[in-house]
Parts: sequence; structure tokens; C-alpha cells
Amino acid sequence: MLMRVLAIRVLTAALALSVCIPAWAQAVRYYPVPAGAGPHDVAPAPDGGVWYTAQRAGALGRLDPASGKTEHIPLGPGSAPHGVIVGPDGAAWVTDGGLNAILRVDPATHAVKHFPLPAGTPYTNLNTAAFDKAGTLWFTGQSGYYGRVDPQTGEVRVWKAPQGRGPYGITVTPSGEVWYASLAGNHIARIDPNGASSPVQPPTPNQGARRIWSDSRGRLWVSEWNSGQLSEYDPAARAWRHWKPPGSGAPHVYAVYVDERDRVWLTEWSSNAVMRFDPETQHFERFPSNQGNAAVRQLLGRAGEVWGAESGNDRLVRISAP
Repeated sequence: MLMRVLAIRVLTAALALSVCIPAWAQAVRYYPVPAGAGPHDVAPAPDGGVWYTAQRAGALGRLDPASGKTEHIPLGPGSAPHGVIVGPDGAAWVTDGGLNAILRVDPATHAVKHFPLPAGTPYTNLNTAAFDKAGTLWFTGQSGYYGRVDPQTGEVRVWKAPQGRGPYGITVTPSGEVWYASLAGNHIARIDPNGASSPVQPPTPNQGARRIWSDSRGRLWVSEWNSGQLSEYDPAARAWRHWKPPGSGAPHVYAVYVDERDRVWLTEWSSNAVMRFDPETQHFERFPSNQGNAAVRQLLGRAGEVWGAESGNDRLVRISAP
């Protein structure tokens, strides 16, 4: 009888341990995509689906989170898509470094429309894009360029960045200002409506400003790859603040995204994790991947959830964030 009671207690304890799942793990779900896809950027769509750039496959992918099914839309010979966002028209807009063109993919027909860069434009290494309040798409090219596309007329214009190589992340503030981050140039810059840019130098030298995102107040959040910092720049006050993510070793902050509640999300490669930062409490919360080499390069979201692409593991990750 005693042995039976002890066995029941051991089994009960084991069951209790098996359901004791950390809170962060309960918020995370993974979605495999086809092997070799190399997903780079993601963009949740209004209909509940999720677009992703299958960079190594030269395709735009689409995930149905309800079923887990994926499909790939070929973008053309030589394609190497980097960024994807959903435009005001509901279509997926892609920056394709391999084609040196901006692409529009119709959400219903999957028809691909090309907006090639002007004739004579050298390889720009197209990176990311954002729509301004007038519906114009602005984009960056890491070879030292930025430009814009007018979806109505099809006109594409390109400018050389004043400090050369590096334009990478890009964002638009609530007031309509367009800003980009320059990875190789170690600065951020504002682009005026006529295409002229005004660089702003962060106080940390050689910080490697990689991506940039605006919050609801127009403050700019910057992921710094070299310094491993999350930085904030307030254009109104012309003031900077910086935070180093917790953990041992040298952090490398790749992506940054600000959600609808002004919480700041980032990816930290050295600790293989997505992190959430609360500007009010200045507290970091960590969501480590359950596999090594996640290499999440970009984050984007919609109300209540944040999405990233684990380029190292050929899968997408969703974090529920109510």
C-alpha cells in the first residue's frame, strides 16, 4: 500500500513538472516553411495570412497560420528578395536585390508587377521599404542609395546617399517624416519630400545602426548591430538614449519593431532570442528560440502578435503579445 501511494505521488509530481511551461514559451509558436527557403522578412496581411521573402528560393512565400500551409510565388530568374511589406492597397511590396527592382504582388491573383530601377542605376543591394502618408513607397539600397516609387504613375527615382554605403532600415513617423538607418555609415538620416537627406550622427561611434522604427510619438528606435545597443532618438528634443540588452557575451541587435502599445521588440543574435523592451519600466523580456541559429532578421506585427522569420531554421515565429 505504501509503495502504491509513493508511486502515485511520484507520477503526480512528474505530471506537474510536465505541464509547468514557462510563460514566454506559451506565447510562442513556430511555423516551418519549405527547406532552403531562407525566409528573411515577414509581413502579416490583413486577411490573416503572412507574407515572407524566401530569399534563397527567389520567391515570395505566403503562410496560412490556421492550417500551417505555405505556398511560394516565383519572382523571376535571378530574384533575391529581401524585404516585404503590405501597402495601402493591400498588396505585398517587395525589395528585390537580385532583380534591382521593387515588386508588387497582387494578394488575390498573385500577379507580379515589376518596378525596375531607372536605366543605368548600378546594383543597389535593395533592402527595405516603407510607405509615407501620401502613398509613396520609399526604399533603401545598402550599396549607398535610397529612392521612391509612385504606385500611381509607376515613376521610380533613386538618389545617392550623401555618406555612401549603408542605407538599410527605413521608417515613417506619424507626422509623415521618412528616416533610414545606415549600417555601414553608422548614422540615421531624414529624407525630405524632394529626396534630399540629412544625416544625424549617434553619440556612439561605429555603432552599426541597422534598422529603425518610429513609435506613436515620433521617437525613433534603432537597432545597433556593432554596439549591441537598442537606441532611441527623439527628433523634437534632438536627444539620444541607449540600453544594452541583458545577458552574457557581446550582444548583436539586428531587428527592431514597435507595436501598437509602443512596446519595442528586437532580435538579439548572440543569445538567439527575440526580446521585448518596455520604455516605461525600461525592462527587457526575453523569448529565446527553442532551436539554435534562429537568425531572426526582421520583425513586424499586427494587433496582439509579433512575427519574425528564423532564416537559420527555415521557419516563421509568432509571439502572442496581448
